[in-house]
This record gives sequence, structure tokens and C-alpha cells, in this order.
Amino acid sequence: MKIYTKFGDSGETALYGGTRIPKDALRIEAIGTIDELNAYIGYAQTLIDDADLCELLQRIQNHLFSIGADLATPVTHTKSAELQVSEDFTLEMEKAIDAFSEELPPLTNFILPGGCQAGSVLHVARAVCRRSERCVVRLTREVDINPEIIRCLNRLSDLLFVLARVVNHRSHKPEPIWKS
Repeated sequence: MKIYTKFGDSGETALYGGTRIPKDALRIEAIGTIDELNAYIGYAQTLIDDADLCELLQRIQNHLFSIGADLATPVTHTKSAELQVSEDFTLEMEKAIDAFSEELPPLTNFILPGGCQAGSVLHVARAVCRRSERCVVRLTREVDINPEIIRCLNRLSDLLFVLARVVNHRSHKPEPIWKS
């Protein structure tokens, strides 16, 4: 199987089911931003030695792929319902946020993105996650999408913030404090 198909050479791409849309369509922008988020999470994972964090990041990456499939499937498609992400992973992330937050000192100041390299990359991933959430919210004005995607991305940005703090804490790197 060749990696190139030439089907996209005209500036269009296909949704699940074959419907062709422009590559600059908001749906494709949302999917692409989630792909960018997935790449940053993969990058962060290469910088982390903690097995518990790496395993969670791997699950997040897999779930982001599922979100991309959900977004790439028009709600009118016969497989739409079975490709929709459920609230299960959102609930799992809430539990992870609560568990990881217990090992952190309480926040008494606003912190700036930074710390160790892995923590910094997780902060970048959090910012990209927020952008992907904004893309999906804009997309809801054009097409029907699974509302769980927005909840999941919102929770994921919270989790990435906590994970950045955890990585910095475990590496004994101070979090940069915002000074007004």
C-alpha cells in the first residue's frame, strides 16, 4: 500500500463514507488540530520516564484518534452512532485529575508554562487542546457533532495542566510563578 493516494491533490479530502470536502473546511481544521495535539502528547511521552504517566498519555492518544474518527463521520452516516465517543473517557480523566492533584502542592499563584522540558511540552499540548476545543465549538455552528467531544477536550486540557504540574513536581523543577 502506497502512502500517497493523490486524491487530495485537488485540495479536497474525504470524510468517513466518502463525502469530499475542502481541506480548509472547519471540520478538517478541527481534526487537524486534534492531530497536532496528539503529536505533542506523543512528544511529551518521549520525555517522560514515569510508567503511569506514559500509560495514561498512550490512552489519551488513542482516545484522540477516536475523537478524530467521530468528527470525520457525518451524523447522517449509518456508522455514526457506533463511532461516537462516550463519556467514559471524560469520567476517567476526572478521576485521574483528582488522583494526580493529591500529590501536588496546592496552587497559591498563577503559574506560567514551563518547568522541565516534559512539563513545558505538556503545557504546549494543553494550549493546543484549548485551540482544538475552540475549533470544535465553532464547528457546532455549521454541523451537528457529538457534544461529548467538547466535554472531553475541556477535561483533557485540565488533565494536561495537572500532568504538566505532576511532571515538574516529580522532577523537582519549580513552576514559574506569574508576577504581575
